[in-house]
Amino acid sequence: MIQQKEITLPAFGRGFYLITSEIEKNLNDLPEQGVLNLFIKHTSAALSINENADPSVIDDFESFMERLVPEDTSLFSHTMEGSDDMPAHIKSSLFGTTLNIPITNHRLNMGTWQGIYLCEFRNIKHRRKLVLTIYS
Repeated sequence: MIQQKEITLPAFGRGFYLITSEIEKNLNDLPEQGVLNLFIKHTSAALSINENADPSVIDDFESFMERLVPEDTSLFSHTMEGSDDMPAHIKSSLFGTTLNIPITNHRLNMGTWQGIYLCEFRNIKHRRKLVLTIYS
């Protein structure tokens, strides 16, 4: 059986945001076993699963990504929407647009310290759409 739902997240500016609880509150009764597929419908934001306990993880993500793909560089020609435009597309491709999470005993089967993150790479706040698909 397949269940599918589209949700819109609150508007976030550039950064990494723990959205696990937002995802869970939008899931109806989960099957005993299955898989949750998350897909973000955007090319300048991404999804990630990572540590949810220490906030310095978020700071380190931001520092590393800014060093890896800097803004305000003459390297990019796709700057129609600003100097963060092309870097945001590259960062989104590096992180990815989909996640698959196992469902076991009617719950997301994630590790103790794992959380789901929205990775927003644009400076201006955007409301991002996610497709939640449950395969059981």
